Amino acid sequence: MTIRILLAVAGLLLLTVAADHLVLGASQLAHRLRIRPVVVGVVVIGLGTSAPELLVSGVAAARGDTSIALGNITGSNILNLTMVLGVAALVAKVTVRSTVVYREARLAVSAVVLFGLLAWTGLTVVTGAVLLLAAAGALWLLVRWAGGGQAHTRLGDVVDHVDGDAITRDDPGGHTDPAQRQLPAWSEPVRTVLGLAGVLAGAQLLVVNAAAIATDLGVPQLVIGITLVAVGTSLPELVTTIQAQRHGESDLLVGNLFGSNLFNSLVGGAVIAFAAPTSVPGTNIALVVVMSLTALTAWALLRRSFSLTRREGSVLLAAYVLTMPLLL
Repeated sequence: MTIRILLAVAGLLLLTVAADHLVLGASQLAHRLRIRPVVVGVVVIGLGTSAPELLVSGVAAARGDTSIALGNITGSNILNLTMVLGVAALVAKVTVRSTVVYREARLAVSAVVLFGLLAWTGLTVVTGAVLLLAAAGALWLLVRWAGGGQAHTRLGDVVDHVDGDAITRDDPGGHTDPAQRQLPAWSEPVRTVLGLAGVLAGAQLLVVNAAAIATDLGVPQLVIGITLVAVGTSLPELVTTIQAQRHGESDLLVGNLFGSNLFNSLVGGAVIAFAAPTSVPGTNIALVVVMSLTALTAWALLRRSFSLTRREGSVLLAAYVLTMPLLL
């Protein structure tokens, strides 16, 4: 048992570090290939931070551990908009533009509700195709919204935030470190491939040992999915959120969390549906209701005054603490 726990923790650590390098490497590779910065921003803010959830759920579904896969997605969606957003509000008041609330957040809430309904009825190849089409439509909308004005600035901030903190290392005068400019062209593709390999290895370690721990303890796999696995795969969102809030980038952190939930729900749901060897039976209705209500509550709090105070952040944290025991 102890060895399995240590291996699961090792998988979590490898997953977190590798996912970071995967996102950074892919971002820089896109820059080298002259892909539009707006597209890079959408990928970083959405698919990038959702990479752990998507790969862990895909590995779990392919192994037949569909309860872990569904628990991971639903648990991460709940955790992102309760604990993670609540922690951000405790660090400092969260203030966002109205466009974030009326566009990205609304789209993410719709995606969560759609995924919840389909997960409740059961995921099949057909429902997976529906989720994949919805994901393509959401990506098109995000790129279109990012084409001008405030949205373009916000997504530009995402790229600057990621690149500035971890790659370019600009000095206070605004000049890039010459040592970073001299990196060979092959370094970013290698970094991206190694990051992907690390995420896959970490996901395999985590899923295999989490399933074994659940069996040894006699605990349902769904419980392990919404707790251990969901917390582990949400670590990138938590780290990104704290960093963004420390730099006063509230739009970035809110977009990151809602964007992560959007891609968790649409792409993650499609991955589970296609990767599972058979149709995935419907999940617990209570879990679907809590996930949907969490998204609606966080959206309503932000929509009321386009801000989130420390008191409201405490309410979100309390909601997570109270709902988890009920679900379990």
